[in-house]
Amino acid sequence: MQEIIKKINNLKREKNAVILAHCYQNEEIDNVADFVGDSLYLSQMAAKTDADIILFAGVYFMAQTAKILCPDKRVLLPRLESGCRMADMISLTQLREFKSKYPNIPCVCYINSTAEVKAECDICCTSSNAVKVVKSLNAEEVLFLPDTYLGKWVEAQLGNIKVITYPGFCPTHLQIRPQDIEDARKNYPNALVLAHPECHQSVTKLADYVGSTTGIMKFAAESKEKQFIIATEKGVADRLQRDYPEKEFILVKENIICPNMKWHTLPDILNSLEREEHEIEVDKQTASKALKCIERMLG
Repeated sequence: MQEIIKKINNLKREKNAVILAHCYQNEEIDNVADFVGDSLYLSQMAAKTDADIILFAGVYFMAQTAKILCPDKRVLLPRLESGCRMADMISLTQLREFKSKYPNIPCVCYINSTAEVKAECDICCTSSNAVKVVKSLNAEEVLFLPDTYLGKWVEAQLGNIKVITYPGFCPTHLQIRPQDIEDARKNYPNALVLAHPECHQSVTKLADYVGSTTGIMKFAAESKEKQFIIATEKGVADRLQRDYPEKEFILVKENIICPNMKWHTLPDILNSLEREEHEIEVDKQTASKALKCIERMLG
């Protein structure tokens, strides 16, 4: 592994490349990543980079977002099959049908969506800033897609805004059931439950803290408590345990793994960077419209 890491780091210098990695990736990827974080943070880093090549250790929509923000740069995705099952739940046709039922209502799309979908929406959001974004529209009603559970969680936080959601969801987070939280609490009665808002409302209602990937990690880092039940993807629990060994992080159950996020390996990254293959392209007209949607979010 050390030899592969060395080769990747040498290639980054030779080719002026930067590697962005999502927190749900296998931990080994952190050895070569320049930036590791959630969707909002990685979008911000992509927008700021002066690299010639961006290699995205994440899923397809993330690489698309990087290409939209940096049209003059080459964006590589080590494994093209690394898609997002939530993003695939809404096509352009389905979006237009959804919007036609609710005319003249602003439309917010979660960053977990394709470039084509972003191009048809008013503003983008991540789980980190979804409440802020919806509130900024100053509307009594808002359309939200594709994640119904994040949308309804946002509605509950705001209270006075009706959030009309598309029926999409994250299959990984939806595997977490209220019984899993209750079982974990019995086994670890002193632990705090930290949950992602992509979970079902019946789960988030049982949590001590609900927040984005970054929010969960920040809460755990700053808390005086020593034991936490993590109700989100395994990569978050793994990194927290690595970074804060004096605390204990219990994954709510062992199968909370996003298979698409786990596609990439160090050999895949080396191969993609060496050959400069699996480049992501976005149609210029689509990219131009999607850029406005993303830029409104980034401010």
